[in-house]
Amino acid sequence: MSTASLFLICSAIWGSTWLAIKYQFGTVAPELSVAYRFALAATLIFVWCAATKRSLRFPWREHRFLAALGFTLMGINYVGIYWSELFVTSGLVAVLFSTIVFMTPVGMRVSFGTPIAARTLVAAVLGVGGVTLLFLPELNQATHGGELGYGVLLALGSTAFACVGNLVAMRNNRAGIPTLPGTAWGMLYGALTAAIVAILRGVPWTFDTSPAYLLSFAYLSVFGSVVAFGAYLTLLKRVGGGPSSFTSVATPVIALALSTLFEGYRWTWVSGLGVVLAVAGNWLALRPGRAAAEE
Repeated sequence: MSTASLFLICSAIWGSTWLAIKYQFGTVAPELSVAYRFALAATLIFVWCAATKRSLRFPWREHRFLAALGFTLMGINYVGIYWSELFVTSGLVAVLFSTIVFMTPVGMRVSFGTPIAARTLVAAVLGVGGVTLLFLPELNQATHGGELGYGVLLALGSTAFACVGNLVAMRNNRAGIPTLPGTAWGMLYGALTAAIVAILRGVPWTFDTSPAYLLSFAYLSVFGSVVAFGAYLTLLKRVGGGPSSFTSVATPVIALALSTLFEGYRWTWVSGLGVVLAVAGNWLALRPGRAAAEE
């Protein structure tokens, strides 16, 4: 697939998962929903790899990094994001998570010595600024919430873990770990991480058999995890962590487009300006020549 196709696939799917995640709250604890989601996703990829004769065997040394990938990018990251949405609006979570476009280049600089281009910083400012304008009404409303600080801390902490996960994924790519088998192991370790969190918190092990939960669970596992992560980790391998992280800027735009269709979201000139800035940030980060500069 082309780079643009990979970017659009993971952005479009993760933009739609915002609606699906709403149906995961209720009977099942958030960390259990994360564990179930990635356990099913890992199983599906393991079966696919076995059917297509892809090797799933790695040295124990590499399993340390596969476990680190699952712990950060698919375990703690998602548990924290699910928890944060219990305390603050999803719009605020989106704005905070979009700051990964600043965190990732800094992390790449520290970890791999990758220079931080001025163009990257400008694109990040445009992108985060655009996302902020998109959710400005929610941000104003969120300032009146008593548990705002707790939710903000969870969202920022989750973003930092996702950033570390990006760096681990880049290290695994450079070590020659194939995308699909590595993703399968990462998701398994991510599911185990979420399950351990559930055990430590002593939450009851429940499952919701309602149609809404089952359908959203299936969508999040198959499309939100298998397909989206497959596209994202392939994109990261191809263009680097900086440009790939801009999916966090494109995702809220798509989420609001879907909200317009299904939830009656009403656009204003401010949100329209936010889309323009977000798109400009993505274009600047992803235009030809950027990936070569990062390498």
